[in-house]
Amino acid sequence: MKCVISREALLSGLQIVQNVVSTRTTLPILGNALVQAVDGKLIISTTDLDTGIRASVDAEIVKGGATTLPARRLFSIIRELPAAELTLEVDSKQVATITSGSSFFRIMGLPEEDFPPFPKGDGAKTFKLSQGVFKDMLKRTAYAISTDESRYVLNGVLLSFKENKLSLVATDGRRLALVEQDIEFPKGSEVEAILPTKAVQELQRILRDEEPLTISFAENQVSFDLGNTFLYSKLIEGNYPNYKQVVPAEAKERIILEREVFLNAVRRVALLSSEKSNSVKLIFSKNNLDITANTPEVGEAKESIAISYKGKEFNIAFNPEFLMDPLKNIESDEIFFDFIDELSPGVIKYKRPFLYVIMPMRTA
Repeated sequence: MKCVISREALLSGLQIVQNVVSTRTTLPILGNALVQAVDGKLIISTTDLDTGIRASVDAEIVKGGATTLPARRLFSIIRELPAAELTLEVDSKQVATITSGSSFFRIMGLPEEDFPPFPKGDGAKTFKLSQGVFKDMLKRTAYAISTDESRYVLNGVLLSFKENKLSLVATDGRRLALVEQDIEFPKGSEVEAILPTKAVQELQRILRDEEPLTISFAENQVSFDLGNTFLYSKLIEGNYPNYKQVVPAEAKERIILEREVFLNAVRRVALLSSEKSNSVKLIFSKNNLDITANTPEVGEAKESIAISYKGKEFNIAFNPEFLMDPLKNIESDEIFFDFIDELSPGVIKYKRPFLYVIMPMRTA
């Protein structure tokens, strides 16, 4: 195999795939990237057996072929090369030589046959939407994924394709984010699946804006085709909890808030909440909202915001991080904060199909 390729192109391909490289030393091949030279493209693939990713970049192919090379080491070498172009050549013993300007490197590879194959995805259910739409949906939900590994079904985002609608849901049991998007797909191809955190993080990194995205579900796995990049992931097995019963019934009060103003006030007040009492209190009174934090051994903070509110005075406490997460990840100027009472969950909404349920904290 022999190809001539620009340093930038190879570097961008390696950057896309390098996060998926496995750190398991028991299988050395998983530390390698599969490098294939075919039809004017260099195709680079990595996998950790649960997730796999493939990127193709333009190259001048002098002689087709394939090998696997240590992914992180290859990335480090290419990043440091002085010239804008390089030649990559591999002999029959899987020894690769890289020449670029006055630099020369020789690295040992492993045969292509040792690399775990990517799934075929036969008989898959397929859905099409824009990359930007899906990226935005992940942004507005992924922060609510649980990190508690004992509740493994919550360690990902639920993707639900039902009734010509795609819903994404993430929850850790104390808050829940839900976003919806109308999307057309054939009747009978409805599907619900839990996408693991690692795949969510990789997608947030590689998804672009207007380009098309094809999502395909096969037996216990899902793949995402972005054109020059392809990612597959095993799905989390198990039943996602019934999230619909968490969403409170009709609210008694709706407060309209300026998102940026509210976010910044909570951020400042939270500076005086402690790890132990990690909460801020919202005190609603006539046309006024006070946001307070009081930690006896640290001190106290208070911010006031003028609001339109005529109801009875009440207060409710929340974890400040949980309060700020949705505010950082939605783009609306205005949000609606719905309440039933001091002990029921609060609900944040805005003018798009989005909903965020947050459990209140008990205060002494």
